[in-house]
Amino acid sequence: MDLQGAFHVYDTTLRDGAQQEGLNLTVADKLAIARQLDGLGVGFIEGGWPGANPKDTEFFRRAQSELDLEHARLAAFGSTRRAGVRAADDPLVAALRDSGASVVTLVAKSHDRHVELALRTTLEENLAMIRDTVSHLSAEGQQVFLDAEHFFDGYRANRDYALEVLRTAYDAGAEVIALCDTNGGMLPGWVADVVHDVVDTTGVRVGIHCHNDTGCAIANTLAAVDAGATHVQGCINGYGERTGNADLVAVVANLELKLGREVLPKGLLQEATRTAHAVAEVTNVPPASRQPYVGASAFTHKAGLHASAIKVDPDLYQHLDPVTVGNDMRLLVSDMAGRASIELKGKELGYDLSGDRELVTRVTERVKELEGRGYTFEAADASFELLLMEEVEGTRPSYFDVETWRVITENRPGDEPATEATVKLRAGGTRYVVTGEGNGPVNALDQALRTAITQAYPVVAQFELIDYKVRLFDQGHGTDAKTRVLIETSDGEGSWVTVGVGPNVIDASWEALVDGLTFGLRRHLGD
Repeated sequence: MDLQGAFHVYDTTLRDGAQQEGLNLTVADKLAIARQLDGLGVGFIEGGWPGANPKDTEFFRRAQSELDLEHARLAAFGSTRRAGVRAADDPLVAALRDSGASVVTLVAKSHDRHVELALRTTLEENLAMIRDTVSHLSAEGQQVFLDAEHFFDGYRANRDYALEVLRTAYDAGAEVIALCDTNGGMLPGWVADVVHDVVDTTGVRVGIHCHNDTGCAIANTLAAVDAGATHVQGCINGYGERTGNADLVAVVANLELKLGREVLPKGLLQEATRTAHAVAEVTNVPPASRQPYVGASAFTHKAGLHASAIKVDPDLYQHLDPVTVGNDMRLLVSDMAGRASIELKGKELGYDLSGDRELVTRVTERVKELEGRGYTFEAADASFELLLMEEVEGTRPSYFDVETWRVITENRPGDEPATEATVKLRAGGTRYVVTGEGNGPVNALDQALRTAITQAYPVVAQFELIDYKVRLFDQGHGTDAKTRVLIETSDGEGSWVTVGVGPNVIDASWEALVDGLTFGLRRHLGD
């Protein structure tokens, strides 16, 4: 790899991203994420700080035999030697040297006050620490990058010293100097001015590392590139401490699709959505639906006016084709929907409604009427599809007929409340009467309904309720307000969402539960 000539995409999810509140990665998690990042085609993956904690040391040990990277190189992160100790004798420097990583990224102080107050050493000794550590690791055969910590704040406080730090590292053998907006307080114009000055004054190869405290991490990164930076650092999904780091996916997508710079191997940007979501599964941090480029809502349209235009040409209300980043366009059905929205949504679900104006009008009016009563179909695609089937085919799919259901909750002083539900229904030609117990009325109903139907349709045993949301509307009515419930059900291969509305949470939940089982049975059994 031509380190001097190639544009660098450097991911620091496994180190800087892992500092996000609530994010705790095991070694196995880090190995799995590294494989995903390699599949996206990033050039460098910062694995952590070997020697500073056992987990990162173990990661680098296992990476040597368990990671077979095709596109990326592994980088070990660490600090310059301690004051008054030779780099060759510092155990933390030794851990970097022995990590097995071909690239080492050293963090160094570039803000004079940090040198004196945090490191508690002199400005001259800080330069010596940088010079000694960079030259030592370079002599040992590793390629060295330098992260100039708090650079922008240091530049403002003492420009001459901040620039001297960069020159010292570069002259000692550091191939890239990443300017770090560690506190995340910069704005794009400020970053551009500083990077221009650094490039013109020092001649070093400049990288950029931005945090998102002003909401400008992506914009600041792009401003730095425009000013001459050829190395960008960030985290997948914008993970990181406080408000996070620059979202590397958005940075790369903007560079390739907006600025025409090829920064990933050809064709791999189409892996962006899959990669972002796969990493989110490993971190157990829910994907942000409104994340640029790869979020579930990034190419989602709700307004009827938008849908009408998209029906003519999708590019009229999309800044690019979502396929370029592996995403897809979605249409939401809501009380804002017009005929075009219904037609497009029907097409998405496999129904060609374009030749039946009366049907489209009927579905549109029904959706608006139901949403006026509290239903929402934006997230409840399964309930909308059942509604659409009823209008198109004249009937809803029916696999069971409910006779009655009831719920009883018994409270005894000193004991936990006990809840049981009884469901009477006919399915597959047989009448079932089933009682279920649960942790509350909805759970008891779910148990009784599922148990009864499973006897007729064993496939229901695969269904699992994985999410449950309750919303009160008409809050001015207090405890008499109507209730909306959204239920997500999974069969292990996919999931679907249904909606129910009722005068109380039990009635609303029952409707959503019945729709969820009905949709799942149609999915597996057909009409």
